[in-house]
Parts: sequence; structure tokens; C-alpha cells
Amino acid sequence: MKEESAALRKELGLSDLVLAQVLCVVGSSWVGIAAKLGRAHVVFWVVAMLLFYLPLAAVVIYLNRLIPLEGGLYQWAKQAFGEMAGFLIAWNLWVYAVVVMGAILFVVPTDLAYMFGPSWKWIPASRWATLAITGGLMAAITLVAVLGLNIGKWLHNAGSVMILTAYVILLGLPLWAVAHGSTRHFEALPLALPAANWFNLAIFGQMTVGALSGFEYVAIMAGECRAAARTIGQSVLISAPIIAAMFILGTSAVLAFVGNQPINVIGPIPQTFRAAFGEGGGIAGLAAQFGIALLMARAVASSSLIFTGLSRLPMAAGWDNLAPAWFTRLDPRHRTPVNSIYFVAALATALIILSLLGAREQEASQLLTAASIVHYAIVYVALFAIPLFGAAALRTQLPGWLKLAAAAGLISSLVSLCIAAYPVVDVASRAVFASKICAVVVISNMGGVLLYRAGRARNTLG
Repeated sequence: MKEESAALRKELGLSDLVLAQVLCVVGSSWVGIAAKLGRAHVVFWVVAMLLFYLPLAAVVIYLNRLIPLEGGLYQWAKQAFGEMAGFLIAWNLWVYAVVVMGAILFVVPTDLAYMFGPSWKWIPASRWATLAITGGLMAAITLVAVLGLNIGKWLHNAGSVMILTAYVILLGLPLWAVAHGSTRHFEALPLALPAANWFNLAIFGQMTVGALSGFEYVAIMAGECRAAARTIGQSVLISAPIIAAMFILGTSAVLAFVGNQPINVIGPIPQTFRAAFGEGGGIAGLAAQFGIALLMARAVASSSLIFTGLSRLPMAAGWDNLAPAWFTRLDPRHRTPVNSIYFVAALATALIILSLLGAREQEASQLLTAASIVHYAIVYVALFAIPLFGAAALRTQLPGWLKLAAAAGLISSLVSLCIAAYPVVDVASRAVFASKICAVVVISNMGGVLLYRAGRARNTLG
């Protein structure tokens, strides 16, 4: 595996990795989902960070330090639990990334409607318009992936800077409103005890495995990082407090402007910009359009980053002869896994089309989000189990306190896994919504088992 990784270009330095962590973890929709909790959101964010976010950061730092190889979690799980478990964990991570990439791209049509005003609201409601926009973006992302990280990292870095800029604008809106007298009071850190009900628990599940996840994803590209054992861990330490502040204060800003209205969970920040600046023109209108354009650029860049990691997992499995060698072929010029890239692009496009069948745009987005969270929760159950139940040779190299952190993360992941099928937006039928998610998870994991057995059979015959 080290020999194969050596053939990859080492394009990512510390600054690229810090920006990649922000881009991978911070999304625009999560502050809207958290805002559904009202003034209790701070308590939920803090609990989720203590029980999941900080344990995740610690586990990723230590495992990456021990096993800084291309494939990241796939390599960690394989050494901890064996080949089959490693393959299936990587499979769930791969399926998650395919699905969540589609969910992120769904943001763009909604953002366009908020950007250009009421006359464009037909776009996110139109399946054909949504398909045309997301399909075009998928083609562009595929081209960037083929060209490699020497090009792609600049798109990713720009997207990260743009989401940071968008959040700076968002966090400044309440202060701007107070200064102009449009509101008298703003609570940056409201404190209220949350109600104990299934809805709030479902929100908590999405805030943990959904909003606060992603630190391990960059490690998939460890073979393309300079000094990966050191720089990936440093990127986690630098980005973690920045991300935490963005989520907590961003949710408070959304509540300040749209807390008494139905919150659009696809585009809560564009909705906030429009609520703050109005639907008219002038400087305020241009400011709103600028902020929304930043978010759209972030969605494209984030999808590109996720797509890059997606294409590396089949390649790493191919190195172990668990996936066809076809996935391991590198472009002779760009040194990128071109066959894997094209395969992922075709599959992601197919899933976007299927998600639009028989569902409204917000329900389609939530279906994609919830299905991805279930797969990701499975991945995190396995990740946090490594320090607790993994191979003794690996566990003995980890400090004792890390096991306590891993136990907290494991419990949080199990809660998210069990509650993920509960919808947080209005859907045509909760039972149908849950059944779709369960069907996707069962079928995808059955497919993973079949693929693993096929890979083992090829090795036996070979």
C-alpha cells in the first residue's frame, strides 16, 4: 500500500488541509436544521460537540498518526477488524459520500431562487431545472477530479474561503440590524432547556453525524498530503474551534431573522440574507445576492472535495484486490484514478435522478440527507469502536483516555443511527420516508457484501 501511495502526487500542505476541513465539515443547511430547536440550540450544539465532535477529532488525530495511508478509515478499519470489516466500513463511507454529494448539489437551485428573487422560485420546484443544474455541475466536478488536486485544491480552497466569508456576513447581520434599529436585541448564545421529544432527538442525530462530521474524510487522501501523519492532525486542531463558532453563532443569526417563520432547511442562510436585506434592489439587494453566490460556490467546491475522496476508496480497495483492478488505473499525465472517477460520476447522477421521483424538493433533499446519515452513522460506530474493540496491536498504541472519548462518540453515533429515519421536514408519509431510507441501507450493504465476496473469489481464482 505504501508503494502504491508513492505513485500519487503530494499536492496538499497544511493550509490546504485546514481549508479542506472547514469546507468538508461546515455546510449551509445545518444552521437551519439546528434553528428548528429555537433558543435551545446552544445546549444541543454543546452536548453534540462534547459527546461527538471532540471525541471524533481526538480519534482521527491518533489513528491518522499511526496509519497515515491513502484510504484513511478504510486502512484503519482493516487493521483493526480485518479485511471484510474494513471493506464494508469503507463501502458505507463511499455510499454516504455519493448520497451526500447529491444532497449538497440540491442546495444550488434553491440558492438561485433566493439570489434572483421571487420570479425564480419555480427553479427548485422543477425537477427538470434541478436535474439540468445538478447534472451540469456534476460534469464540471468530474473534469476537475480528472485534472487532479493540483487544480482541484484551488477550487476547494476558494470554496472554503467563500463559506468563511458567507458566515462572516451572516454573523454580522444581527449587529448590523441592531445598529440600524431594525431589531433591539440579539442573543448570540441563548440558553434554554430543550424539550424531550422524538423531533428534538432527530435534530440532535442530524447535528452530530450530519453537521459535526467530516474530520476523518480528508484522511482518505493521506497519500496525496505532504507529511500526512503530522499535517492532517494539525489541520483538525486548527479548524475545530473555528467550525464550532461558525455553527453556534450562525444558528443564532438565522433565528434572529427567520425564527418566527418556517425555516427552509435547504437554504437557511440565503433565506436569512433575504429576510435581513429584503427582496428589493439597491445595495441591500446586491449584498444579499453576493452572500448567496458565496454559498453556491461553496456547494460546488464541497461537492468536488467529496467527489475526490469518493474516487480514492475504490482505488484503495483495488490495491488490495477487493475491487476490480480497473479502478486502480491512473491517468498517465494527471495520476488520478480516472475509471473510478467516471464510475462515481455516473452513479451520483443516477441517484440524483432517482431522488427526484415522487418527492418535493425539500423532501428529496431530506431523503438524501437522512440516507447519508444512516450510512455515516454506521461508519462512525465502527470508527469509535476501533480504540475500544479493535486489534490489540493497534489498541495498545492508543492512550487510555482516548477510549473514554471513543465511548462517548460511539453512543452518540448509535443514537444518530437509530433516529435517522425520523424526518425533520414535512413529508407525504413518515412511514414511506422511513421505509425508503431502510431499503437504501439494506440494499446497499447487501451489495457491499456481494462485492467483497466477488473480490475474494477473484483472488482465489487468481
